Amino acid sequence: MIQLTPQTRIFLCLEPVDFRRGIDGLTQICRAELSSEPFSGTIFVFRNRRARALKPVTVDGQGYWLLQKRLSEGRFGWWPGSTGEAARSLAVHELQMLLWNGDPERAGAQPAWRRVSTAG
Repeated sequence: MIQLTPQTRIFLCLEPVDFRRGIDGLTQICRAELSSEPFSGTIFVFRNRRARALKPVTVDGQGYWLLQKRLSEGRFGWWPGSTGEAARSLAVHELQMLLWNGDPERAGAQPAWRRVSTAG
């Protein structure tokens, strides 16, 4: 079972990848290009060149999970631009927005760690 909590680490691979790659090919990208270990419990999200599909990869302690979301029409409208880095971190609520083809930067959601005012 994959559980998304506010502590879940999520990385987007900024460059599109060949979606003929399976678990082994995508975990190789994690190690070689993102300098990250797939067994860390991090969720790695990849996008194809046409921006019509996403592939998240993660490990649950027993094995790998490879998920795919392909849009029946259109393209994913938001994807961060290249900043010279191979990956960008995302919060859980941003991943949820991305999976629904929304723009996490324009959603206006507060991060899960926001301080709560105790002044009355």
